[in-house]
Formats: sequence, structure tokens, C-alpha cells
Amino acid sequence: MSGFDPVFEQLKTIMKPYQNELVVKTDEPGHYSLNTPFKRPDSYVLWFGGVQIKKNYVSYHLMPVYGYPELLQGISPELKKRMQGKSCFNFKKLDDALLEELKALTQKGFECFKHEGLV
Repeated sequence: MSGFDPVFEQLKTIMKPYQNELVVKTDEPGHYSLNTPFKRPDSYVLWFGGVQIKKNYVSYHLMPVYGYPELLQGISPELKKRMQGKSCFNFKKLDDALLEELKALTQKGFECFKHEGLV
């Protein structure tokens, strides 16, 4: 058990509701990951996102924001400063406001993927 388990579990609760329409790639302690059911003709599977405990933080990956960067317009400065790269957010702790904002962003990302026929 790591000191980041509570943060991991909070972030996992954001992604878990989508597992019925997506494909669970990994579900183990400290690592949870979802793929889309979509496969390209070359059999490449599209990753939706995941949560993973790292050494110094918990990473929340959300691939829709990579493909649809307009989803990030209007995000709070607090969430923006936790971004690493184009689709990853790193957390050491969470507050209710960040949790709700990330939940809404994940929902918007899922809706984009669904609209595009990727789910």
C-alpha cells in the first residue's frame, strides 16, 4: 500500500463508470486503464485513459484531450498546472473542486469519442 492509494482510488472512481462501454485493459492495485472497443484496420487499439500510481504522484491520463484539445479551453488554472504533456494530469492530493472538474472533463472526452464512433 502506498501513500497515494486514496488519491488513486478517487481518480479511479471518475473513470470506472465508463468501463461498461469501454474495455478494461488493466485493473490491478495502483494501475487502472481503459481502451476503446475501436480498432483501426491495422488492429491498433485506441486508449481512452487510465490512472497509475507513480513514485511521486498519481497520473491521470485522458486521451480525448490529446485528440480534442479544445476540451481544455476554460479549465481552471489549478487543473492546468497539474498537466504534464498533452493528456496527463499529476496529483499528490485532490480536493472536491478538482475532482468535479476532472469528472466533467472526462465526461466531455467520453462524449467526443462516442460522437466520433470510437466507443
